Parts: sequence; structure tokens; C-alpha cells
Amino acid sequence: MLFEDLEVRPPELLNWPLPKISLTKYMTILILLRQTNTAGGRTMTKADLIEKIAAGTKLSKSNAARALDVTIGAIKGSLKKGQKVTLVGFGTFSVSKRKARTGRNPRTGEAMKISAMKVPKFIAARGLKDAVR
Repeated sequence: MLFEDLEVRPPELLNWPLPKISLTKYMTILILLRQTNTAGGRTMTKADLIEKIAAGTKLSKSNAARALDVTIGAIKGSLKKGQKVTLVGFGTFSVSKRKARTGRNPRTGEAMKISAMKVPKFIAARGLKDAVR
């Protein structure tokens, strides 16, 4: 059966008096639920982070959202300029350069050229590593 490994079964299989939804929509909901319920618990979203900032600083949620957006924007802007961003006790954001290389198309197996690019990089600080352990 398709739903044997799922903890939640579709309404059609449970005979619940729920509104009818398509099986596709139901499977999409289940996939989203599985993405947010990781092994360590629920994934923190930007909205969750805004709530934490608002609660910890006594700011409104809209002001906390603006503060987070400005912070992320400042980090992006610095990285775009090629600068490092160091947050003591948290980590360092930087830009790393990847060389051009030859890869393979997974569908055809044909060799293809992957151009050089810049990618963001994050190195966790000792304080963050110790907090996670």
C-alpha cells in the first residue's frame, strides 16, 4: 500500500468526516510536514526567528522583521563586495572561488563544462560549535 510507512493516513482511508481534498494536495501537505519535522525537531523558519527577536528585544514583529532584513541585507552586501563578515561567537561568512571544472550530465552521462563561480561560505566559531555539542 502507498501509505504504509506514513504516520498520518489520507482522510479517504480513515473515513473521517473531513472536507474532500485531492490526493495530490494531501501528499504536498505531508511532504511539507516532513520537511519541517526533522530528526532534531521542527526547522526554524524566518518567521520563527522574527518571533524570537521580537520577544527577546521587546520590539514589534514588524520592527523585528525589518531588523532581520537589514542584517541579512548588510551581510549580503558585504559578501557581494568580497568582504568577510565575522560575528564573534557565531561564525564567519566569506566568499570562496570555485575553479572551472568538467562535470557530467546526470541524464546522459555527457561531459559538460561548469564555469568558475563565487559561492558563499560559512565557518562556525568555537562558541557555536560548543553550543551545538
